[in-house]
Amino acid sequence: MTDDEQRDALTALAHRMREPAGEPEGLLVLHHGRATDENDLFPLLDLLDPERRLLGVTPRGPLSLPPGGAHWYVVPRVGYPDPDTFAATYATLSTWHDALAAATGIPPERTVLGGFSQGTVMSYALGLGGDRPRPAGILAMSGFVPSVPGWAPDLERPLPRVAIGHGTADPIISVDFARAARSLLEEAGADLLYREYPLAHSVEPRFLAEAADWVAATIPS
Repeated sequence: MTDDEQRDALTALAHRMREPAGEPEGLLVLHHGRATDENDLFPLLDLLDPERRLLGVTPRGPLSLPPGGAHWYVVPRVGYPDPDTFAATYATLSTWHDALAAATGIPPERTVLGGFSQGTVMSYALGLGGDRPRPAGILAMSGFVPSVPGWAPDLERPLPRVAIGHGTADPIISVDFARAARSLLEEAGADLLYREYPLAHSVEPRFLAEAADWVAATIPS
């Protein structure tokens, strides 16, 4: 990838960066949920990496759809993204991540991909995709491993570490999706942290505190 291609790929998605306290020891990328933007999860970077060891980045989804805000794909049915918009975003986001790794010099094996809701779906897609490099970890909050034509999880190569947090009272994405992801990944031999909380479609502060330790262990000094 040339410098011009790298620059074009990075500017294809609006994003925010939180600089580390010193030289970055790794990369933490958080993908927002449906109908929000790159500002939504930005405050979580300090909660998940309180010592600011990592470069933190929050990209914006490429689609503008009702009811407003940014989106990663069209939702015909929960668990089953629209194939066309999912494939287009997967390609754009893959190129963006490749450009980010090249620009920062931080490789996938020192990168945690995380997200909430739709952002978790894209983190799973990138982290488990057969055509993608494995990240160090996937932080999955209130999402699911997608079922979509043209994409399937690659469970043959060594898996990244995975941390899953989900509310048992989630009316938007049922906790059954998290349990299905747990079963899928456990059977494939993943190093898995799994937590459920009596919440709706939201992030549990106790999970964030535990996830901060998980992030530190996933990208050690």
